[in-house]
Amino acid sequence: MAVSSAGSRARAQLTSAEGDVHADRRRRRRRGGDTAAGYLFLAPQLLGLVVFMVGPLLFALVLAFYHWDGFGTRSFAGLSNFAEIMSSPRIQCSAVNTVWFTVLQVPGLMLTGLFFALLMQRAGKLTPVYRLAFFAPVITSSVAVAAIWLWLFNPDISPVSNALHGIGLPAPNWLQDARFIIPAFAIVGIWQGLGYQLVMFMAGLQSIDRSYLEAALLDGCSEWQKLRHVTIPLLSPTILFLSITSIIGSFQVFDYIYVFFGDGAPDSARTIVYEVVQIAFGDFNFGEASALAFLLFLALLAVTGCQLAVQKRWVHYTE
Repeated sequence: MAVSSAGSRARAQLTSAEGDVHADRRRRRRRGGDTAAGYLFLAPQLLGLVVFMVGPLLFALVLAFYHWDGFGTRSFAGLSNFAEIMSSPRIQCSAVNTVWFTVLQVPGLMLTGLFFALLMQRAGKLTPVYRLAFFAPVITSSVAVAAIWLWLFNPDISPVSNALHGIGLPAPNWLQDARFIIPAFAIVGIWQGLGYQLVMFMAGLQSIDRSYLEAALLDGCSEWQKLRHVTIPLLSPTILFLSITSIIGSFQVFDYIYVFFGDGAPDSARTIVYEVVQIAFGDFNFGEASALAFLLFLALLAVTGCQLAVQKRWVHYTE
């Protein structure tokens, strides 16, 4: 009887082990099927990413070391395209213009976005209306926005110039005076991008735990002290994100310039991306244009890396 009982237990254990093996196989097959289905659903997006982003990026990197007009055979150029770019006075001027545009637009955009986001906290039931009004330029075509501001910058018919003359102030010749061309671009960029910044800052403000503000109020802090010591530190992750994306976007400004000046922009209005387009599709020098685009990529990578490196000193994350 003892032998029979031991045999029964052994058979039961063997049957249980076989069942576990079969169940494990079924789980692996099910997991494999789920993985395959996931990749199947991702395939169109991944294919588009490779064909339209990764592929052209690698091709442009290769072209940076060749001479090519887009039609004939390519000839190896080594580092001559980069040397030509680095020594060109026009490219250097365009780089300065790009940095100047960034210096004007990014802080102006973030400060105005934060200012109006703070005001919107007190808008009450009209908040959705104001949010829609501010966000409308964001979803408007940049070409349409530039066309509107081309009319507003016209010294003869501009309502802005007429308003300045009406209060006794001189109206600058925005698009003809070299001193005001880049500030004019910055004004357009701030006007169009304000809605996005506003929405992001409002989301950041709503995520702040009210207990921090209530504690500051109980400690006798003024509105300015609460903003400086509580609100802005807790908004630092949002500020970091917006600063990175705003700088990347400002370095790529092109559409305003092309609408305002077409192919004949003066040196005081040219930026790096404008130079890339003109060199590639105006001069048909795709190697030099790719080299300039690659240098722009490295510059943005360096700036973003610096921002991420120093963010631990001023960005505060709440649990």
